[in-house]
Parts: sequence; structure tokens; C-alpha cells
Amino acid sequence: MILVGTKLDLREDRDEIIKLSERRMQPISYAQGNAMARDIGAVRYLECSALTQKGLKGVFDEAIRCVLAPAPIKTRKKNNCLIL
Repeated sequence: MILVGTKLDLREDRDEIIKLSERRMQPISYAQGNAMARDIGAVRYLECSALTQKGLKGVFDEAIRCVLAPAPIKTRKKNNCLIL
């Protein structure tokens, strides 16, 4: 699974920042997105903007890469219990 932050262009948009600050909010940082990706078990965090096309090709390239060569699924080690 890949977590994608969209509308990257709005992070620097003055009007959008003002609207968010009126609601006591702010755009998330790359570090926050990356931390969320780790929390949900995503393989990767990427950002893009459809408006400016920034990072868009990378998102699709990574999605294709994940399908063609998926990361191994982490399995929990079984805790074998032996009672004698």
C-alpha cells in the first residue's frame, strides 16, 4: 500500500493557508505524511499535485512498481508453546 498526499500545490498557497489557519489547521508536512505512512503500514509516502503535475509521474511509477514487485508481507513469528 502507498499513501499519497495530493494537492501538493496548496501547501504554498497563501489563500489556502489563511483558510486553514482560520480553522486552527495547517497543511501537513512531508514528515507528518511519512509518519502516517509508517503508522498504517504503507510501503511508501509520496506527494503530488495534479494541477502542477509535480510528483505525479512518480506516484504512478511507484504504484506500478508495487504491483509488479510487491514488498514481502511481514508475518508475525509464531510463539510455540511447549508444555512438558
